Amino acid sequence: SSSTSGAEQREKQYRAHRGFGDRRDGVISARTYFYADEAKCDQHMETFLRCIDASSGSSEDGFSAIKLTALGRPQFLLQFSEVLVKWRRFFHQMAAEQGQAGRAALEMKLEVEKLQEALANLGIATKAESQHWFTGENLGVSGTVDLLDWNSLIDSRTKLSKLLLVPNMQTGQLEPLLSRFTEEEDLQMKRMLQRMDVLAKRATETGVRLMVDAEQSYFQPAISRLTLEMQRRFNRDQAIIFNTYQCYLKEAYDNVTVDVELSRREGWHFGAKLVRGAYMEQERERAAQIGYEDPINPTYEKTNEMYHRCLDYILEEIKHSQKANVMVASHNEDTVKFTLRRMMELGIHPSEKKVYFGQLLGMCDQITFPLGQAGFPVYKYVPYGPVNEVLPYLSRRAQENRGFVQRANRERDLLWREVKRRLLAGSLFSSSR
Repeated sequence: SSSTSGAEQREKQYRAHRGFGDRRDGVISARTYFYADEAKCDQHMETFLRCIDASSGSSEDGFSAIKLTALGRPQFLLQFSEVLVKWRRFFHQMAAEQGQAGRAALEMKLEVEKLQEALANLGIATKAESQHWFTGENLGVSGTVDLLDWNSLIDSRTKLSKLLLVPNMQTGQLEPLLSRFTEEEDLQMKRMLQRMDVLAKRATETGVRLMVDAEQSYFQPAISRLTLEMQRRFNRDQAIIFNTYQCYLKEAYDNVTVDVELSRREGWHFGAKLVRGAYMEQERERAAQIGYEDPINPTYEKTNEMYHRCLDYILEEIKHSQKANVMVASHNEDTVKFTLRRMMELGIHPSEKKVYFGQLLGMCDQITFPLGQAGFPVYKYVPYGPVNEVLPYLSRRAQENRGFVQRANRERDLLWREVKRRLLAGSLFSSSR
């Protein structure tokens, strides 16, 4: 059936692939890390700690960005991503059997009775065994289980997932979700979690927000899940940990809505950074070469729509709950204008400091400065490091940004106009207007 071949395709996405062992290949706009060994990961952690300290010393409400592939073995993230995707797909399969195919992710609700019967029929768990899965405080109280309840059955910090079996679509056999995890991999996972912990604690102590960067889609389910675990612990009183959502992904809106709903239920502060995405060429090439569905939206316009849809959803949440926060990380003037218009319509004032804007250092100052002058919290993203590493990064960002040269010309004209205005006003060296 078509759903089976789709499932097989999905699994290919989360397998290590020799041709893409070097994740810098074909990536024109983002920093990537090799995994050398655990000592290298500890070095990266120390660098991130210094970055957090620098951010704390230079501004009151600083942000610091980290990459999880720098803190552990990417192979673990691939495997954990495959586990999470298999588990979610199993939920959708059960939902389809209960006649709920085609519904939005959050609207699918499995009836516990029927679910237990299905698990027993498949030989996954007897009714007695699955009974205790659904006896948690919120689980199954309503007689139904939704995707959030289902996800909570896999806890990245426990061995529960070792016990869970799912049917393999290709063989029809039952397999443990984490069958391929060795003791060493288990330790690598724990060490990655410990490093994240150290960074989150330092960020909390120094009043810095931690943005966990998004990476390639085949790592992303694991990265998002681990970031969510951090948010649950550290975002109790305010948004310290920010997850990143790439709006060029077809599933971006589902991911945002599911995570916002989880934060509502559990009462913590949701923090999101919205980007369009930086790995398009490589993602498409890998999907075509290995043979799974391209995870990226088909057109730039579709990505824009997705960005505005996700942003609108979070802005609505800010208006209603005051517990959501968003960083609009965009060089797109239309997106910035859209955000300002929606903030005005929803009555969200810049002084609430719930909506932040971010641009790269040296890019789009014609957006950054007016926003700052108008009282919006606005940030410049500062890549740093050895010159030979940072310059290629910046030149790639310039290549990636469509219309960059036109914008640079426009920026030059605006700056020249400002110089002339100040000369005429006799206030060349004053920043006041």
